[in-house]
Amino acid sequence: MLCAFFLSFFFLYPKKCHNQKKILVPAKISHVTSGGHLQVKKGSPVRLECSATGNPMPNITWTRKNNLLPNGEEKFVSPSYVIENMDRHKGGTYICTANNGVGQTASSQISLHVLYPPEITLEQATIYSGEGQTAELSCIIHGETTPQVSWLRDTVPIDPHNEHFSMDNRGTRYTLTVRRVRSQDFGNYSCVADNQLGKNKKNIRLSGEPRAPVIRSNAQSQWRDKYNISWTVDSYAPIEEYKLYYKLLSNNPPIGYGNNHLDAHQNSDSYPNNANYMDNTNIHNPYDSFSSYSSFYKRAHNTDWTDIVLQPYPYTTHYTQGMSFIIRELLPDQQYEAKVIARNRYGWSEFSERFVFNTALIDTEARDMEVKHYTSATSSIFTSSNELKFLLNLKFSLFALHYTRLNLC
Repeated sequence: MLCAFFLSFFFLYPKKCHNQKKILVPAKISHVTSGGHLQVKKGSPVRLECSATGNPMPNITWTRKNNLLPNGEEKFVSPSYVIENMDRHKGGTYICTANNGVGQTASSQISLHVLYPPEITLEQATIYSGEGQTAELSCIIHGETTPQVSWLRDTVPIDPHNEHFSMDNRGTRYTLTVRRVRSQDFGNYSCVADNQLGKNKKNIRLSGEPRAPVIRSNAQSQWRDKYNISWTVDSYAPIEEYKLYYKLLSNNPPIGYGNNHLDAHQNSDSYPNNANYMDNTNIHNPYDSFSSYSSFYKRAHNTDWTDIVLQPYPYTTHYTQGMSFIIRELLPDQQYEAKVIARNRYGWSEFSERFVFNTALIDTEARDMEVKHYTSATSSIFTSSNELKFLLNLKFSLFALHYTRLNLC
């Protein structure tokens, strides 16, 4: 009887086993925000949450499909992820991954959809064209929901059935094509985008004016007191006039080069048909082939802008046009700044980009010509300096002979 009691006590109250193994359970996603689909307006904050079960308790890691997280990280470890100030660039697919080291990881996706008013960017704010050409104006438009897009000429809506215009879009790129451009087509256009969250508009100018000239000449002059500046300009209509501006950047003339060498003139002059010109007819490189004649200009040396009006010659109808002009009576070893604008029948271009050139300390071109003359000779030909020495020696010899004859007499 006593034995049965002890046996029943042993089986009813078994001894605890301190080496008993825990039951391991792989990670499993139990909950994500909004069931994995979330819409939010631009500017709002968002909190993404992800819960998981498993033994041991899983860690939650956030990543973004095909992109970094909005703060620039590749991943973020936390049960939740907060995004401040939502915009369209922060939308996409977010992935939460649960991992506890048991079996495979578990993951779930949250599709974050951002609602925002239309946003417009321009490929070009000014489109340059010419009469008879085809001009394409384009706007890159983003918006959610998809916006309705229309075009205005000044403030008047353009009829989409007007055969002179055509409207099209491919993805987010919306275009207005103007066929056979007329002079009255030049002016301001607008693309207008509208959806449930707002409206936006951007202006594009269709212009017949020249593009800004591009100065092509070398920044270092070969001469000490002059500079040959050259430029090109793209214009569908012929260029009717140029204005060249230049000024001295530092007013420190070299020693020995005083004001008696300076020839002051009026502040502006006009030079019809007396400057170098170029166009792109039958040349391999339209930027280094210029005509051989030049014009000259003298100007007081100060740090104020000097402007020169130049008339192109001859008349040309080529798209790429250009000129070369020699500015004389400059100071040696000095820095100058220059800029150019061009005008056709529709108006003036923008200024060329800032261009700085330097005059030489000595005339390197004359020295180069002397060396070239000497090395290219095929017979005994004097260089310029040798000719000068020969003439001087001859002069002194004749003088000495004449002096000797006088003494003999």
